[in-house]
Amino acid sequence: MLKYLKDLTEFAGPSGNEDNVREYIKEKIAGKVDEVITDRMGNLIALKKGKGSGKKILLDAHMDEVGFLITNINEDGTLSFAPVGGVDTRVVIGKKVKVGKDVIGIIGYKAIHLQRDGYLSTPKYSELKIDIGAKSKAEAEKLVKIGDYVSFVTSYEERGDYIIAKALDDRCGCSVLMDLIEEGIETDHDVYFAFTVQEETGLRGPAIIAEQFKVDIAIAVETTTSGDDPELERQLWSTHLGDGPAITFMHSGYVVNQTIFEKLVETAKQNNIPFQYKMRTVGGTNARRYALTGIPAGVVSVPARYIHSPVSIINKKDYEHTLALLREFLRRNDF
Repeated sequence: MLKYLKDLTEFAGPSGNEDNVREYIKEKIAGKVDEVITDRMGNLIALKKGKGSGKKILLDAHMDEVGFLITNINEDGTLSFAPVGGVDTRVVIGKKVKVGKDVIGIIGYKAIHLQRDGYLSTPKYSELKIDIGAKSKAEAEKLVKIGDYVSFVTSYEERGDYIIAKALDDRCGCSVLMDLIEEGIETDHDVYFAFTVQEETGLRGPAIIAEQFKVDIAIAVETTTSGDDPELERQLWSTHLGDGPAITFMHSGYVVNQTIFEKLVETAKQNNIPFQYKMRTVGGTNARRYALTGIPAGVVSVPARYIHSPVSIINKKDYEHTLALLREFLRRNDF
């Protein structure tokens, strides 16, 4: 368990630029599954054949993370940029980023001393710039180009029961799928492990997976917001770290298939696996995209604090119990 998570989180892989993540996963699962396919969108699908008497079940985890794209190189050598996925400008000021393959920069905004009206203003992306230390546009153009991807630079850390890293949404889900493959779980079902692209920019990856593989069930394995912040009233929390995987009954654009939802809950209860319901319905997952194609879909998530930011936090036990829940769910024969 957790054999791959550190490496996964430290790769740069904003939506549309998942190549390094995909190649890493492909290399690590080689020889442990029956078939590996990379489709025309860039999704990586690994098939582990069952005993032949079950269903076709797909587990989905998206490889992409939120990030940015360079939109302009300015005369003073700074870089203008736009978000790829939902990133609040208030969490990016002063953060270290990587532009392209290896250019390090800092996201800059006017100093607190220069902000007026006695309060901190919320900047627009047009007011933020990335400083890579270039003195002019010509100097910057030797290092970067318009269209380069930008990702946060955050080192992976383990502190007691907690893991601190960037891109836990959804490298955490990718890691869970890789751990299931590593275990070599045997089941009656054919299990498709789908490592998908461009979730953060509109759930794009699964759009063609449904065409290619006529699966019976899909489960989005996600990382979801916790909201268990002392400043937020408890009834507004979505999930709580340490209480187990979150099972979703509804989210933006999708009411989860009732049969799958109930079987996930039943599986957790029967196997004494701690779990919680995701108590807020904001946000979306690839389950919605699968459901739109007629595939019944569910969602299981590892709760995390501060997702879609330079750093997020999960509880190791939540990860462990998510892995256990999916393992036991795949062993069911009553779908």
